[in-house]
Amino acid sequence: MRLPFLFVLCTVMIDAMGIGLVLPIMPELIVEVQGGSLANAAIWGGVLSTAFATMQFLFGPVLGNLSDAYGRRTVLLVSLFVMALDYVVMAIAGSIWLLLIGRIVGGITAATHSTAAAFMADVSKPHEKAANFGLLGAAFGVGFVLGPLLGGLLSEFGTRAPFWAAAGLSALGFIAGCLVMPETVTDKTRRAFNWRRANPAGSLKAIAALPGIRPMLWVYFLYSVSIYVYPAIWSYFTVERFGWSPQIIGFSLGIYGIGMAAVQGGLIRPATRYLGERVTIFAGMGFEVISFALLAFLTSGKIALMLIPITALGAVVTPALQAMMSRATPDSQQGELQGVLAALHALSMILSPLVMTSVFAQFAKESAPIYLPGAPFLLALGLMLVGFVLFLRSRPAEV
Repeated sequence: MRLPFLFVLCTVMIDAMGIGLVLPIMPELIVEVQGGSLANAAIWGGVLSTAFATMQFLFGPVLGNLSDAYGRRTVLLVSLFVMALDYVVMAIAGSIWLLLIGRIVGGITAATHSTAAAFMADVSKPHEKAANFGLLGAAFGVGFVLGPLLGGLLSEFGTRAPFWAAAGLSALGFIAGCLVMPETVTDKTRRAFNWRRANPAGSLKAIAALPGIRPMLWVYFLYSVSIYVYPAIWSYFTVERFGWSPQIIGFSLGIYGIGMAAVQGGLIRPATRYLGERVTIFAGMGFEVISFALLAFLTSGKIALMLIPITALGAVVTPALQAMMSRATPDSQQGELQGVLAALHALSMILSPLVMTSVFAQFAKESAPIYLPGAPFLLALGLMLVGFVLFLRSRPAEV
């Protein structure tokens, strides 16, 4: 099972790299195909990003349910194949509308994280799930760090070069999957596909009905909204508070991405082994609460940089939560569970930037009654504490 395991990790990394590869060239590409100013390009960039996240929210449960019915192998291979074609279309797109269609299709095909996580649940023993979910998070983190770096380098060859590279990576992943990926859904665990459950609301209702799962879903959602305060406002906050340059901002985000990958890929296994999943989750949320409290009032950029590794320790929460919920979910619903988690994750990516940037704008402007650019971190702290209390009261039953 080693090669299939590596294939799934590489698929998640390719998904993340595909997202990050195109980020450096998007402003220039939008101006190229649309014309107008950079400000107008930023508006269209927001539309493209929102469309991508919305599709992940809508189709994460669909792909999760499809994988329960037709298998993990089928869903992953079809997604990689369509993803490769989608990047080719975007590489030759001559209008903003074709780029928008490309991002919509890309959001659907990149919603395979739920299927990859379901595969991990299929092949993992109960005590291995947290560590293996952590490896998925690490693979995504590595891909998201490498993607923008490679995209920046490839931009020297034109605005379309990153799309061709992403298409090539997806095609290679498809070929590798055809050769090494087995099917892990058996006749015993296969569940018939049902459109009424293959949507965010239907899947959420079905999963939340499992004993003890509902409060855990709330914890997962509140945690996700909270930690998305970092990508939502970090660039604006650090310029306003510390006067950082784009180079320092990029460096700090790189440290954070590497730190999260290291924590989820390496620390989660010994943490859950020696502390147990519940204590690991408490500790991770505690690190986040401390980080939020400090960042809200910090005035030193050097201290903020030193705080990043501590902040990254909170990354143990997600895989440990996934493992607890996975063990409380029947084998026939593993894909559905991961689809719901993917939808909640995507929803947090939509909501958190809107809320956090609005709070930042209110407290960073000159006319603000209280000047506090770190106010979004206080909001994130409050949401994290609510999640902490809910987790204290949750006890999902294992099946």
